[in-house]
Amino acid sequence: MREIRTFELEHDEPAAAWRITEPLILKVMAGQVWLTIDGDPEDYWLAPGATFELPRGARAWVSAGPDNARVALAVAGCTLRERMFPANASLLSRLSGRSLRDWMPRWFATA
Repeated sequence: MREIRTFELEHDEPAAAWRITEPLILKVMAGQVWLTIDGDPEDYWLAPGATFELPRGARAWVSAGPDNARVALAVAGCTLRERMFPANASLLSRLSGRSLRDWMPRWFATA
């Protein structure tokens, strides 16, 4: 089983900066998405149905095209168990520093 998060982007919103803490797959569900990754000289325009793998540690800038956009994000290449119980993390470190406002999974953080 994988967790998939859906985000809606409006054309008039400023580009969002995402810091990727786990490898993710971005899939465009509707509209067009502009995507750029810090350190990558290319900008990408993704059409509906297109996917893009976002590597761990990347900072991605995402924005909607002229007709708004909807994207889905899923963790790439790991199981739910691996995400919930990483081998090098203790229970205390997984629980410390969390608050109710941390509703987003730890694999995705706004920059």
